[in-house]
Amino acid sequence: MTNPLAGLFTARQKESARRDLYARGARLCGAYLATHDTRLFQAIGTLTTALDTPAADPFDALLKVGERALETGEHTLALGIAETSTELRQRSKGAWRLRARALDGLGRDDEAVESYARHLTLLGDSEPADEVTRRIDTLRRRRACLEEAAALFPGDGTPATAPEFAAQVRARVAGHGPADPAVRRLLRLYATYCRLVERSGVPDPLLGGTTPVGVGGLRALLTGRTVCLVSNAAEVAGSGLGSEIDGYDVVVRCDTFRIDRSGTGERTDLHAVSLRGATPWDGPAWTRQAGVRLVFGDPAGAWRRATRQRLTAGAQEHIGDASLRRPLSDPALLGEESWGPKAGTAFTVLRLLDFLDVSPRLDLIGFDKPGRLRPEEAEWVMDRATHVDDRKMRIALR
Repeated sequence: MTNPLAGLFTARQKESARRDLYARGARLCGAYLATHDTRLFQAIGTLTTALDTPAADPFDALLKVGERALETGEHTLALGIAETSTELRQRSKGAWRLRARALDGLGRDDEAVESYARHLTLLGDSEPADEVTRRIDTLRRRRACLEEAAALFPGDGTPATAPEFAAQVRARVAGHGPADPAVRRLLRLYATYCRLVERSGVPDPLLGGTTPVGVGGLRALLTGRTVCLVSNAAEVAGSGLGSEIDGYDVVVRCDTFRIDRSGTGERTDLHAVSLRGATPWDGPAWTRQAGVRLVFGDPAGAWRRATRQRLTAGAQEHIGDASLRRPLSDPALLGEESWGPKAGTAFTVLRLLDFLDVSPRLDLIGFDKPGRLRPEEAEWVMDRATHVDDRKMRIALR
């Protein structure tokens, strides 16, 4: 005979455990109440209200906090919320997807694959699963890069995260030199890994039809073509050099620039812009026409969000992919961290163009005066200048 009191006791135990889990979720949010992101703050407020309302089910509000945490780059909070959610409802598709995405953002690829797989098993036959399947494939390809890198230099062990992989690459380049065949293979693996870290190997529907271009693609677009990098200085606008500037095969401009046909020329074949500030995605949209747009920025999440939100459909043919977002510090490219995050946009794109070394002519116009570049950047330029024409404000590096 069933004991009704025992059943009641068990139900109360479960309800107590449930309340404890929600309380844990609320405590996790406590440290983020001072967040500057309005949406995360509002989501936490909604959860708090739901917890204080006896008739309400706070589960959806809890998941919403996790989603907002992901959007703002707070992956640790998102994971804590996801772990609480999967304990509360072990068959919740949304909770397991949140957990997978949080682990993915933290670079814990193997655990992310397990959570994505759990999410897939919970999906119905009619529910779309292509995106999750592609993501699992991407994570497995990333893992394959790490394992092959470890096999090249067995004594190093298998790197587990992007920073560990970057440190391994820097150490091997310093110890063996970039010409070593194993190091060259390591650099190719690292470049592939970085691209897979930032995005899957499929077109991003949020880029408005713009085609991503990587290091190899940019090199192909520049090979054999003359290039000039044009300053935003007022003197250029009044210089009368417009026709000469437009006579180059590739005209490069930076950040916010002005067009004056007679002085600056009309074309912009490559536009480079650097992300600044805590919320770079909130800046104005990039609406000026350009053949290629390169966006420099770190960390990856902010770069990805800003690129998606500020690109204007049809305003560019190509957008630089993740392999080009930090050319100065990336060990697969220049690997020169000494320049720091304050390096100017003009200098960053110039160093990239110089590194690619596929243009027979590489000129700077309007950078001849002090203050156009940081002192150490100007020193680097002048050390490598092959000709300076003060009359036309031109510095030639080729």
